[in-house]
Amino acid sequence: MNNSDSRVNPRQLGTPRGGSYAAVPTSGDRKNLNKPTRGRKKSIFEAYMSKEDVSAGLKRGELIQGPLRINPKKYHEAFIPSPDGTRDIFIDGVVARNRALNGDIVVVKLLPKDQWKVIKPDGSDKETEVTHESDVPEDMLGTCIPQEAAKGDAKSPDVIIEAQFDDNDAEHGQDHLQDTLSDDIKKLSLDTGEKGKAAGISGMHRTKQDDGPKVNDPRLLPDEFLQRTAKVVYILEKKHSRAATGFIKLLADRNSELFKRCAMFSPVDHRVPRVYVPLADCPPDFVTRPEGYSQKLFICRIVDWKEDSNFATGQLCKSLGQAGEIEPETEGILTEYGVDFSDFSPEALECLPQNLPWVISPEELAKRRDLRKECIFTIDPSTARDLDDALSCKQLPDGNLEVGVHIADVSYFVLEETELDKVASERATSVYLVQKVIPMLPRLLCEELCSLNPMQDRLTFSVMWKLTPEGKILDEWFGRTVICSCVKLSYEHAQIMLESPGKVLSPEELPPVSPQHSIAEIQEAVLNLHRIAQNLRKQRFADGALHLDQMKLSFTLDQESGMPQSCYVYQYRDSNRLVEEFMLLANMAVAHRIYRFFPEQAFLRRHPPPQTKLLKDLMDFCNQVGLDIDFSSAGTLQKSLNEIFGVDKYSRARKEVLTYMFSRPMQMALYFCTGVVKDETLFRHYALNVPFYTHFTSPIRRYADIIVHRLLSASLGASSPIKMEKEDIQRQADHCNDRKMASKRVQELSGDLFFSIFVRECGPLESEAMVMGVLSKAFDVLVLKFGIQKRIYCNALPLLDFRFQKVGKKPELTLMWEPEELEEESVHQVITIFTLVEVVLTADSGSLKYSALLKRPSSEK
Repeated sequence: MNNSDSRVNPRQLGTPRGGSYAAVPTSGDRKNLNKPTRGRKKSIFEAYMSKEDVSAGLKRGELIQGPLRINPKKYHEAFIPSPDGTRDIFIDGVVARNRALNGDIVVVKLLPKDQWKVIKPDGSDKETEVTHESDVPEDMLGTCIPQEAAKGDAKSPDVIIEAQFDDNDAEHGQDHLQDTLSDDIKKLSLDTGEKGKAAGISGMHRTKQDDGPKVNDPRLLPDEFLQRTAKVVYILEKKHSRAATGFIKLLADRNSELFKRCAMFSPVDHRVPRVYVPLADCPPDFVTRPEGYSQKLFICRIVDWKEDSNFATGQLCKSLGQAGEIEPETEGILTEYGVDFSDFSPEALECLPQNLPWVISPEELAKRRDLRKECIFTIDPSTARDLDDALSCKQLPDGNLEVGVHIADVSYFVLEETELDKVASERATSVYLVQKVIPMLPRLLCEELCSLNPMQDRLTFSVMWKLTPEGKILDEWFGRTVICSCVKLSYEHAQIMLESPGKVLSPEELPPVSPQHSIAEIQEAVLNLHRIAQNLRKQRFADGALHLDQMKLSFTLDQESGMPQSCYVYQYRDSNRLVEEFMLLANMAVAHRIYRFFPEQAFLRRHPPPQTKLLKDLMDFCNQVGLDIDFSSAGTLQKSLNEIFGVDKYSRARKEVLTYMFSRPMQMALYFCTGVVKDETLFRHYALNVPFYTHFTSPIRRYADIIVHRLLSASLGASSPIKMEKEDIQRQADHCNDRKMASKRVQELSGDLFFSIFVRECGPLESEAMVMGVLSKAFDVLVLKFGIQKRIYCNALPLLDFRFQKVGKKPELTLMWEPEELEEESVHQVITIFTLVEVVLTADSGSLKYSALLKRPSSEK
């Protein structure tokens, strides 16, 4: 783009005559908008408060701060979490949002009580379709897991709970920034007004619904019927990247001065404002041939948004290419979420060993325990290239076993305060897309020097235990080691060994095996690890752990075109669970050690308990539908899930639906520094139900693990103490949390992109689905074949009529289908929670979106 010719002065930009506004003012906006007066421009937005006033207001409790989340389907609705864990605070309209963008940390001032929102009972259809924001705990619906990411899902200890945080079109999901009305009981078909008189709503869809208590003045209502409203008075931290993908158009008023200087950028994401961009940034023939760019995607970066303008001002950064194609769409996603996918700088690459092939020096070998002759192997997805963990299991003469978890020593190559360290700390995580990985570290490290490739000497940190066959720990050892993996097993190879323990595998059935070890020796080690893992897992759940296991979608891609050929729900099997148990064990062991040695600097991971308000809503919902669930702890919730369902197809589907619902109140796990959080009761990991936890096992793809390695190394006396102060460690922890959330969202959007293209190229697709929630004019389903959630609207179906009613407290829709033949009678279909239906997914014309339609039920009932 040519950015040098002219710059727009934001002060000169108002709303062009004949142009469209950035947003139609909502009821909340109208209270705030000033009527324009002749000769002087009125401000649309309030000026921000001063830093001093904000600081004082927060201290006095007059102001509230929190992350802003904007509803992607109703962009005039925004929320911040209530500090006391009750119903979210509502920010009504673009004006009240005061130029803050999704994810920003904002400071708000509560509005007077007469402006608070009256909560309507369920069934009013005010709730929007749950949408894909993975930052979102309560939207954790179906998630699309790229093939490349399968390793992360199988091994990430936080898969226990974090695998849930995905929201599909209507979850994704999926970490702090919830996308939809977090307390929206309607999503779960809860009766918010059950303590009032609103429980018996029924009637035809054309009948005006009961809006709850018959009082217009919120001041006269009890708090249970109200949602506090607020306005943004300050942006503490601009977390949003201020970059967006979208399309450029000419301004509507061709006679205006502005028309000669600016174009209008319209973002694909409606939560981002429209933006004036200089025509000098646009392609040279854009003004004469605007129609040629109607389907071209561009990246725009917002540079300003003044108080007196409906529109922001910005710069066009890049033309991405044709909308709807994989690479332009992917680059847009990466840019919007601030993912650095540029090449590593020469300064960063200079930190790597320059004399290749690299070999371990005798001096380094002398400092480490030599495990190269031991039977050590990796178990990963077949496509994995960054192998950062290996396992070993040796039978001891006394009948016990020596088990080892061996993790690539990335901190040997990434030294503190070097240019490479700076880049890695900024990236904070590798980002797994369906078709590729954006690595945190240069590929020389990821795939070669640090990757525990078979039959190559590699530097590692090891945690080794002496265990009884039942999994009881008798002894524990931490140290720096050197290993030589004897084989690179895939999960499929390991699964074959587990399913056919008596079968002796031939060399042709496995990848190359080191001549120093037999296949039988490797098989025996895998089987012993499996037996121990089963006992560890059993004990973990007996001790109160929770595992919400959501469906994950994987793709097979055409090798030449890169287009999705098929998709399938990823099967999480015993071989995955084997690896997961030992990664968990190592992470917990290292967490205890680094906290014991460095109580002020330990880098740990905590998982707060579920959000109180959402949990109460879920409990009410379960009572309504007759489910006896014990929500008192993670362990009792897991026990209830295990006991309530059988193994038939209907029970399994119902369990999937409940797993999605139970994920909604869950909060995200967070990195933190123990010297800053202080209170040990806050260190707990709710889902694992353990007091201390960290990430140690994936240093190739997570910067958090590199910090943990440095702390572990210092605890062993192998290196000097970490140079970072506790405040710096907490800042890095916050950054790792932000980047983890962004990478999760990008991963989900990549899966969405590929699934949308799959529906477009291979659809229509048919699947069974189960009803998750019922509104007065629509209902939500979980599409069982693909693990996605969609909303089905009654007005999109060939119905004569439909009726919404409450049967007891349970919402129910009756659909009256148009007869296919004149003489036939209308088929009536009852839709309620857990109803099994057949759906068809069909691509929408001219976009990457797709719709779900209900298949007509058979009349033979």
